[in-house]
Amino acid sequence: MTAPTPGVRRTPLILRNRAFAAVWLGQVLTQAAVRMFQVGVSWWIVAYAVRDARGLASGLFMAACTLPAVVLAPVVAGAVGRFAHRSVLRSAAGLAAATAGALAVWAHGGGPPLAGVYAAALALATCQAFFDPCLTTSVPELVDDADIETATGFELSTQSLAGLGGALLGALTVDRAGVAGLAAGCAAAYAGAALLVASARFRSPAPSAACSDAPPAQRPLRHILGELPYVRRILVCFTAANLFTAAVFVVIPLYTRSVLGGGGGTVALLEASLGAGALVGAFTGTRVPGRPTVAGAYCLGLMALALALPGLFAHRPAVAGCLAVAGWCAGAVSVRFVALFQRLVPTADKPGFFAVMQAVLGASLPVASLVFGSAGDLLSPQTLCLVQGAGLLPAAFALALLGSRTPEPAPSVEPAPPAPPASPAPPAPTTEPETVGGAR
Repeated sequence: MTAPTPGVRRTPLILRNRAFAAVWLGQVLTQAAVRMFQVGVSWWIVAYAVRDARGLASGLFMAACTLPAVVLAPVVAGAVGRFAHRSVLRSAAGLAAATAGALAVWAHGGGPPLAGVYAAALALATCQAFFDPCLTTSVPELVDDADIETATGFELSTQSLAGLGGALLGALTVDRAGVAGLAAGCAAAYAGAALLVASARFRSPAPSAACSDAPPAQRPLRHILGELPYVRRILVCFTAANLFTAAVFVVIPLYTRSVLGGGGGTVALLEASLGAGALVGAFTGTRVPGRPTVAGAYCLGLMALALALPGLFAHRPAVAGCLAVAGWCAGAVSVRFVALFQRLVPTADKPGFFAVMQAVLGASLPVASLVFGSAGDLLSPQTLCLVQGAGLLPAAFALALLGSRTPEPAPSVEPAPPAPPASPAPPAPTTEPETVGGAR
């Protein structure tokens, strides 16, 4: 393999590496499809399918969409490590296409029962739980060593774009074509992804890696966090914060119908504002001045204000602006703290730490969906907005207190450039990897 000549501008990776371009495009299609399905069905439940207990019904749906990535984490890790990566990717996309196609046929023949839609959501989320980590793991089989960092950053940053596109299309498709049209569009996207993955050529693992000595066993997480009390306290703060930020995807459809009196276009506008803000925050978060704990406390405080203001001012442009600010805070916080953890966690402990970190933060999503969904049947959406804002303030205060009283530990490894978080603002109720302190 030859190193690139210094000073020569190289062709973008997706143009000079057809295998990576095909698999990446497959990921874009799957991410857009799952986000489109989640947003569309959430709106269908609130606007068309359920008359009473809309909040509980939408909360149960979002919980079904977020549980597989958390519950099946050990199973996914075992499958990705045991089977060929192209087979796992192709099978996950193909099964998702079959599930969405079956739902489309069912819905075309008549209105599917709510339980059937829940089952389809659970199946699609399970397929996506296998697809995403497998694609990240397979990057070295698609690109040269010199392109691994570029490919990883490109893959993670484009998840937000795919999620944004899916959020825009979900509610609009339901208004125009119903669940049948929504499921048919998702089936086409998943089928296209399966074909793209099947057409890509994956390299065999390097023989040297197969013959090398086995890596040392991972230390238990309690030992890792026991030696990093500073990191442990930060994780506690953000786990508490996620209980309130993750509820935004349950609140948006309820707020649109009950307060704004809007339709699918309004849902698309609000979802897009949140996603666009998160995308901008992911690229500008490194410019926020101050220590990570102090900057994070300010961002959580600003997010609390942005999420609470729609409870006082029910104007569509103002609500969209508030959600854009909240999304920016989520994206900025994620970048700062992922970079901090990269510096503080020993290299040998990073795989176990980041895997469990995602599981811990992700575990708050189904809880938040159920709690706020049930509360949505008893309280007005404006009240839920105020509860979200108030709930973030203790976490912001605790983070600020941590930054002022606990000295910043010295980095345990050389600083590494932060990778953009995946789908930072819409934490959430997506199947994308969760971001720190905000929705994915």
